[in-house]
Order: sequence, then structure tokens, then C-alpha cells
Amino acid sequence: MEMHEFILSLLIILVSARIFAEIFSYMKIPPVLGEVFAGIIIGPSLLGIVEVNEIIKILAEVGIILLLFEVGLETDIKKLQKEGMKSVTVALFGAVVPFLGGFMISYYIFELPLVTSLFVGGTLTATSIGITVRVLKDLGKERTTESQIVVGAAVLDDVIGVILLVILADFALTGQVNLENTIKIIILVAFFFATAPALAAVMSKFIHIYDLKYRKLPGFIPTIIISLILFFSYIAHLFGAPEIIGAFAAGIALSRRFFLPFGIALKADPHFVEKLESQMRPLIYLFTPIFFVTVGLSMNLKEIDFGSSTFWLLTFSLLIIAIIGKVGGAYLIKGVSNLKRLIIGTSMVPRGEVGLIFAELGRTAKVFTNEIYSAVVFIVILTTLIPPFIMKYLFKLEDKVEK
Repeated sequence: MEMHEFILSLLIILVSARIFAEIFSYMKIPPVLGEVFAGIIIGPSLLGIVEVNEIIKILAEVGIILLLFEVGLETDIKKLQKEGMKSVTVALFGAVVPFLGGFMISYYIFELPLVTSLFVGGTLTATSIGITVRVLKDLGKERTTESQIVVGAAVLDDVIGVILLVILADFALTGQVNLENTIKIIILVAFFFATAPALAAVMSKFIHIYDLKYRKLPGFIPTIIISLILFFSYIAHLFGAPEIIGAFAAGIALSRRFFLPFGIALKADPHFVEKLESQMRPLIYLFTPIFFVTVGLSMNLKEIDFGSSTFWLLTFSLLIIAIIGKVGGAYLIKGVSNLKRLIIGTSMVPRGEVGLIFAELGRTAKVFTNEIYSAVVFIVILTTLIPPFIMKYLFKLEDKVEK
């Protein structure tokens, strides 16, 4: 891509994101849907004036990392620890049931090939933490008990999803599972989860002390945070398997997931947190819309054959599993009301970018026919766009009940 083309694409992304977010906000619809809708409008689904390329993907990834960093600043670590087992319950049920359900429906009822059925199940597995967290923030509910459970569960769910992605990618491309590559990624993720809190605490302490005692020039905090994002992304590349999927999994483990405990660790001094938020907020507002517009850009409604009966039967069947698999896990939680369970379950439904990655990999590996690919993408679109409306209604209902 030529520089002038990239500049024009970025201009269109930022302006359209802002316009549609403002319109949706005015209509009392979560603004994040406006940004996703902007991507659908300017992308291949309608106007086709912007295409996703590697540079835009990188900017989008920076956006989601910054969003998770902000979530870390606002996460109540005591609540997160207290609700830890609830998050694990929701995450495991929400990963296993959609995967097995999607696989069995595809393999036994629609008689799709084994690899295809596995990929269909995999697409239904992961929750889009980006969509979920942004909706919670838009609704002002990021500090609630439900939010803490959802954040914990979505992080685990996402990690399970990318490990599964590594396994299925090897299986699709080679006809067998590369145990060495899979074990490497699992160990890497486990090691990172074990060491991230301590590493985050050390780095946050250094940043705090340096900013307080030694800093001479303004702009230290944004520079160091962005530098950390770039550093962990590069470390992800070094530790990731040479295959692109392995690198993607390592990237989630080492870059995205670091910034949740890092943000939490920085909360020792409330005044410092306020300073951090004020300096980082402009960057967060700049980069996160790029991520959500990119989600919309990745959807192509023109590829969906709405006239196919098989498409509708498969879509309807898998959509039920996709919803039940996420909502059902919340009903295993003890000690919360049914309304809170429904809020937690609904918050776990969005598939977003991770589901699209599964779908795209299935198509490029020639695992999905156009009809199967269309059904899977349509499910991802529905599970991404509908839950925010339901979440907004349920939170309003909860506010009325508590009054």
C-alpha cells in the first residue's frame, strides 16, 4: 500500500468511527456498535473504500491493548480474586459446550467433514473481550461484580480459544496435530500467567518512582506505556512458533494479557492513577476505534448466500448452541441472582474478531466451503451486534430492581 492510500484509509476509519459512534450514542445505542457499523459501511460489505492491511491490523492491535490497559486500571483486584472461581466456571463451560455442540451438530447432523466440523466448533469457542469490555464501559458498568466475573472469564476464554486455534491450524494444514508446537504455546501462556502479576508489579513500581523523582521532561508515561506495548509484541514474536498462528497466540499471551495485571499493579497510588488516565486517555480514544472499525471491515455481508436453505438451517442450529454455550455457564454460578447470571451470560456471547480469525483461517485452509464460511461469519456478526442491546436492557432492568 502506498503512503497516500494508507493516510486516506486511516482518515476514513477515524472520521467514520467518530460519526457513527456519535449517531449511535445520540440514539442511545452503545457507541461501540457505531464503530463496528462504520467498518461494515466503508468495508467490503457495502462501499468497499477501505481494505484491512497489515498496518491497520497493527494499529487495531495497539487499540485493543490500550483498552485492556485501561480495564486493568479500573479492575478491582479484590473482586477479581473473590470471583475467580466463578470466572473459571463461566469460561470453561463457555468454551467446552459451544465447541462440542458446534462440532456434533456439524459432524453428525449436517454430516460435514471432520476438520470442517472441528473448525466450526472452534469458531464458537472464544469470547471477544474487546467488544464485551467496551460495551461495559459504554454503559458505565465496568466496576460491577458482573463485570469482574466477565473480564476474568473472557480472558480465560480467549486463551482457551487461541490454544485451540493452534491445534486446529496444525491439523488443517498438515493433517495431524503438531504436539511440540501446541505444548510450546500452552507452556508459554501458562508461564506468562504465572509471572505477569509479579512482572507488572516491578515495572509499575519503577514507572511510579521514576515519574515521581527523576523525570525531567513531559510525556514520560505515554512514551513508556507505548514502548511496553511494542516490547511485549516483539517478545511475542521471539517466543512464538514460526507459524503465524503460533505468533498470534503468543502475542495475545505476552502483549494483550500483560496489560490487565499491569494496569491493576499501577493502582497503588490513586493520584498517580488519575495522572496515568489523563495522559493515556487521548491515545486510548484515538486507537481503540480503529480496532472496532477493523472488526466491521473484516465482515463481508456480500459473501453470505441468504437464499440457501442449508445456510439458514446451519446458522439457526449453531446460533442456538453459540448462545446457550455462553449463557448456560453463568447459571452454574452460585450466590448471584438469575438476572445477574443472565447479564454475565449475555456479556460472554460476542465472538467478534477471534471468531472471524477462526472463520478466515478455515476459508484460507480450504476447510470451509463458501456456504459454511457464510454461515459461520453470519453467526459471528449476529453474536457481536445483538448482545450489546440486550446487555443495555438487562442493566436497566437491574437498576430498576435494585431501586
